[in-house]
Amino acid sequence: MGTPDFSVPVLDALAAAGHDIVAVYCQPPRPAGRGRKKRPSPVQRRAEALGLPVHHPETLKTPEARARFAAHGADVAVVVAYGLILPRPVLDAPARGCLNIHASLLPRWRGAAPIQRAIMAGDDETGVCIMQMEAGLDTGPVLLRKVVPIGPQDTAGDLHDRLSALGAAAIVEALSRLDSLTPEPQPETGVTYAAKVDKAEARIDWTRPAAQVDRQIRGLSPFPGAWCDVNGERVKLLRSRLVSGSGAPGEVLDGFTVACGGGAVEVQEAQRAGKRPMPAQELLRGWKLPDRLG
Repeated sequence: MGTPDFSVPVLDALAAAGHDIVAVYCQPPRPAGRGRKKRPSPVQRRAEALGLPVHHPETLKTPEARARFAAHGADVAVVVAYGLILPRPVLDAPARGCLNIHASLLPRWRGAAPIQRAIMAGDDETGVCIMQMEAGLDTGPVLLRKVVPIGPQDTAGDLHDRLSALGAAAIVEALSRLDSLTPEPQPETGVTYAAKVDKAEARIDWTRPAAQVDRQIRGLSPFPGAWCDVNGERVKLLRSRLVSGSGAPGEVLDGFTVACGGGAVEVQEAQRAGKRPMPAQELLRGWKLPDRLG
């Protein structure tokens, strides 16, 4: 049970490990692109390529949807970035329950955007947890956890790809050891919630300290993309690093190095409106930045 790109390596790993996948559940096709034609999700496309039966109900709350789910007779449901709430009858239907792959070290960063929030908060590490699902939001006991460091220049996109692969390996391991793993209840201390990223958070405030600006740029890359105003044009900043330097907030010091409310950041990759993402050096050829960014 999964929908976006993050979930595809998990499906591939389960299939490669020889598991009998009785059904794949994902969100329904959604309108996308200029023509607004309905487009199947990455998981649906991959499941169909593997010849697996696909279901994409709008909800699992109807008696019909619950009955269809129970009729699969599954031993385990593997859930990763599915996007629909699983009501109690669905949680209880598989003989061994529902296992969720969550991209954080629970109980830190329960919720919708754990990868982005970990970077934006300046965490040194994150990981994946294999969790037994229950009715609460990411509150279930943890069967297995894997830890990875967050590098000083990692973006949410970088971390997304590493954690997706790590989650795929972890669920295969967890299923192979299911009888010997001991569920560990999550501690009551250290709980944080990773709220869904709001596009209103994306505009850069250069009066903030450089460390916060840097984490905002990396944590919101590639989507929705932190942005600033350059001569009235909204420009997305996609990669950055902390550098020495000082000046008025928003002042362009050298190249694409910008002063903040303390320290400076060097923008390494950016995207102008209607253009592709480019390394900063390439972007600045033939395009001069103003003395100060908004």
